[in-house]
Amino acid sequence: MSTPRYIESERLLKNALKTIPLGSQTFSKSTTQYPFGVSPYFASKAEGSYLWDVDGNKYIDFINSLAAINLGYGDPDVNAAVHRQVDEGTIFSLSHTLEIEVAEKMVEMIPCAEMVRFGKNGSDATAGAIRIARAYTGRDYVAVCGYHGWQDWYIGSTARNLGVPEVTKELTKPFKYNDLSSLETLFKEYPGKIAGVILEPMNIFYPEDGFLEGVKELAHKNGALLVFDETVTGFRFANGGAQELFNVTPDLATFGKGLANGYPLSAVVGKREYMKLMEEVFFSFTFGGETLSLAAALASMNKLQTHDVIKKVYSLGEELVKGVRALISKHKVEHIFNIHGNPTWTFLMVKDVDSYTQWELKTLFLQEIFSRGILSLGTHNLSYAHSSEDIKQLVGVYNEVFPLIRDAIKERSVKDVLRCNPLEPLFKVRQ
Repeated sequence: MSTPRYIESERLLKNALKTIPLGSQTFSKSTTQYPFGVSPYFASKAEGSYLWDVDGNKYIDFINSLAAINLGYGDPDVNAAVHRQVDEGTIFSLSHTLEIEVAEKMVEMIPCAEMVRFGKNGSDATAGAIRIARAYTGRDYVAVCGYHGWQDWYIGSTARNLGVPEVTKELTKPFKYNDLSSLETLFKEYPGKIAGVILEPMNIFYPEDGFLEGVKELAHKNGALLVFDETVTGFRFANGGAQELFNVTPDLATFGKGLANGYPLSAVVGKREYMKLMEEVFFSFTFGGETLSLAAALASMNKLQTHDVIKKVYSLGEELVKGVRALISKHKVEHIFNIHGNPTWTFLMVKDVDSYTQWELKTLFLQEIFSRGILSLGTHNLSYAHSSEDIKQLVGVYNEVFPLIRDAIKERSVKDVLRCNPLEPLFKVRQ
């Protein structure tokens, strides 16, 4: 079922599977997301808005390392800062001054930030924030909405909970986005037990009027802390994140991904009253003060302040949304596709149609866009390096693929057109 276009990727995947579960260190880069036979698996290089796979195929990248790249691959200002720091050293037996500089910059930019503590992944930061909430309140339960990483406290509440103790699963309770009553119900079911409410302030849909304000009010009314997981929205929706955009300030917030334009760094930030607990709550990493990532973060944040990064990305995103919506109407595929999200981070939604599942149709969609030089898994994670021409090319590819999928459904030929097995359903964490 393979194609010569991906022959080297598939050869490497075969080798990788001997030593790496799923053949990838990241679930979202594995065959669970990329259908085997029609997908690239290994990158050779990336620059600006482009990525090349090991077979030499060039793509306009709208995944951007799972939204970790917000300036573009190999941003010259970030690269220069990292190169300077390499000569000085990466990790030391003492703290480095960059720790102070980056913390001060985050306090300057983020509304809720009075103190800062660094981690490496978004999962580190969300786990740290929840530990603070539990320490401050003396409670154990947590209300969650959205995706918050791989650690036991959160992932136990999802279908990917293998290996998580039952007692841990019991402590995390999901509520629905834009549904205050679902959160209110949790507080009634677990009175005096919920330590914190953590949510992505926005993912697929915009918050309805009063929703985020209502979540904050409910949390505080019931003695819980409010945590915004801004792993994706931070330094993307606004320089100060979604809390700045929507003018709702949480008690604590977590950042990652675009904080250092692809270098491994995350952070828990928040009000001094809560963050001071980090002096007792154990949250400590050998590489928490690793200086290459800190140098990258400082350069990234400085660029956000001195260039119209957010403004440009919004403009590109609005162009993309306008173009995709026009195509959906033009090709009469409203029953198959729609598009939602903030212009900087949009979701092309695929629906079940007739006897075909969204997974079969999404597989065909990926097969066709990959072969045309577009790298996306259904989202458009834009960066400062993207251009209007990149957006035009994306829209041009969708102009070919949308009617192809529409006709395959109409002619009952989806399985004939597919050159691979369809993807399997995955656990759903965003709604």
